[in-house]
Amino acid sequence: MPPPADIVKVAIEWPGAFPKLMEIDQKKPLSSIIKEVCDGWSLANHDQFALQHADSSNFYITEKNRNEIKNGAILRLTTSPAQNAQQLHERIQSSSMDAKLEALKDLANYSRDITFAQEFINLDGISLLTQMVESGTDQISHFGDMLSFTLTAFVELMDHGIVSWDTFSVAFIKKIASYVNKFASDISILQRSLAILESMVLNSHDLYQKVAQEITIGQLIPHLQGTDQEIQTYTIAVINALFLKAPDDKRQEMANILAQKQLRSIILTHVIRAQRAINNEMAHQLYVLQVLTFNLLEDRMMTKMDPQDQAQRDIIFELRRIAFDAESEPNNSSGSIEKRKSMYTRDYKKLGFINHVNPAMDFTQTPPGMLALDNMLYFAKHHQDAYIRIVLENSSREDKHECPFGRSSIELTKMLCEILKVGELPSETCNDFHPMFFTHDRSFEEFFCICIQLLNKTWKEMRATSEDFNKVMQVVKEQIMRALTTKPSSLDQFKSKLQNLSYTEILKIRQSERMNQEDFQSRPILELKEKIQPEILELIKQQRLNRLVEGTCFRKLNSRRRQDKFWYCRLSPNHKVLHYGDLEESPQGEVPHDSLQDKLPVADIKAVVTGKDCPHMKEKGALKQNKEVLELAFSILYDSSGQLNFIAPDKHEYCVWTDGLNALLGKDMLSDLTRNDLDTLLSMEIKLRLLDLENIQIPDAPPPIPKEPSNYDFVYDCN
Repeated sequence: MPPPADIVKVAIEWPGAFPKLMEIDQKKPLSSIIKEVCDGWSLANHDQFALQHADSSNFYITEKNRNEIKNGAILRLTTSPAQNAQQLHERIQSSSMDAKLEALKDLANYSRDITFAQEFINLDGISLLTQMVESGTDQISHFGDMLSFTLTAFVELMDHGIVSWDTFSVAFIKKIASYVNKFASDISILQRSLAILESMVLNSHDLYQKVAQEITIGQLIPHLQGTDQEIQTYTIAVINALFLKAPDDKRQEMANILAQKQLRSIILTHVIRAQRAINNEMAHQLYVLQVLTFNLLEDRMMTKMDPQDQAQRDIIFELRRIAFDAESEPNNSSGSIEKRKSMYTRDYKKLGFINHVNPAMDFTQTPPGMLALDNMLYFAKHHQDAYIRIVLENSSREDKHECPFGRSSIELTKMLCEILKVGELPSETCNDFHPMFFTHDRSFEEFFCICIQLLNKTWKEMRATSEDFNKVMQVVKEQIMRALTTKPSSLDQFKSKLQNLSYTEILKIRQSERMNQEDFQSRPILELKEKIQPEILELIKQQRLNRLVEGTCFRKLNSRRRQDKFWYCRLSPNHKVLHYGDLEESPQGEVPHDSLQDKLPVADIKAVVTGKDCPHMKEKGALKQNKEVLELAFSILYDSSGQLNFIAPDKHEYCVWTDGLNALLGKDMLSDLTRNDLDTLLSMEIKLRLLDLENIQIPDAPPPIPKEPSNYDFVYDCN
């Protein structure tokens, strides 16, 4: 008799019959189980049948996924994937428009299942769908609905990564591109057309060139001016894909076209400042566009200055002229060459260059290369008063506290490139876009202008000298990073945030953080910490378990990042069962236990693994290479080969779930979040307990024990 762990009790449905309750032996071949079910209903040709989940997913049960069947599951006996694929292949070619429409609707639904998709693709189903699209005409009744379901089925089939994108014809691309304009008012067709164009561009170099010829930025811009955020998201995704895959020598040209079409202004007005919340996918696409835009600076950032290039040298002359025009000699030709050289050397020193004789040598380091000189010239021309004030203010000082404008600008440009990760490819999971960078056509230069004035202000507040240069740069970086964290909506708001982050304020913040992290290191305090730490850890454990009881919505990922497929998982209030199940859309609040079809007893959990040890990270090569996704992955292992795979929505949820699951298993909570919470709560608890000892110095060691008396012949005489 097989062990209980290998037996699953299920109900199996068949149209027109009462559900059959039976026990499935997971060690028996699936074909034998299907034959047994068919025999129970006297159905011949059992090889033409298969089992399927009876929920809305309609996913087929195979030898690979059969371990996902849980006790109490409801299954359905249905036609096999091969048989179903053959029937649908014939039905979608029906001469009846109504029958064809129903067949395409079913195909769009079934194509989500990779088992069915493989069978349908084996019948050359993708070619059939592309032919239907290429030969379609909008004069046919039901054409809009038919096209919508056809494109939906196509997208679902291609999402499985079975068929290469390189196989599609120019006629098909032209047809899809034409739908972007023709069906601007049909949301479903427009959405799927944009999704197909994005996938073509991202997955094939040849298709990128063909799509770029068929679709223009001007055709995409109107879709950003609508009110449907999903269409706006797909539109920006296509623009990002074209931007990302464009050859290096074409990216600046494309950026110029985007500027001409006022893309930034349109996004700012119709997306960022629209009266609605920005969802995660839109935030990601805006982040990608922000990164790709800043990456246009990489060429200048990695270009060294040629000291022999007169045009480049003229920029330095222009910086000098703007700063010292009033002090220049009326006639530059007068005086000896040596005198002019001496004057230039003096001025270049005032400008704060390291090499006073030939400042061109200061721009031979990459990064920041010529980008630093570009920023300096922009500041001098567009913020001339501020530029002259900074240069003259520091050039007239005699107390060694002058802030070197040239050196500062070069190091600041390098720092800003590091902060904004100029030259790095966008992350697959990051949503960190900054609205203020969409408020100006020259946002990086304006960003620099604000920060160089901040640097000069901080330098004065710190009363710094040249020996303190690195310390000042560290403070300035902290000021910038703290201001960026607040996500200011405009450059002016960013400037205001910096005004509130003076050097004095930074010192206060540092002191406060140091009190939380480093203070109370004396022996008595450490002993007190050790005593109360178990209480704090128990409090953190309860918080983690409470969060698991609330549950979390997880997004399903595959080779394409964007998928509107979700599943939810939560712990039962008694901490004994994990409830989980698929969702049609992201929930607005908690999902009730009874709406989640699947269960996993906590007692069955064998282990929790993370990162590259997760089964789904080993199976999916595309995800395995993605560092961000890898850092958010964890899996629950149960039974002999059962697994429940997760990709957390963010690092915080990852820490909460891995901590909570480890706590359920009686293991230590080792996440960064637990360490931070422990430090914070310990510090707060100790401060509360030491309130009565304010301003009283605590000794490092306990007082000495007095010597024993010479004798014990003493007594208290009450008389």
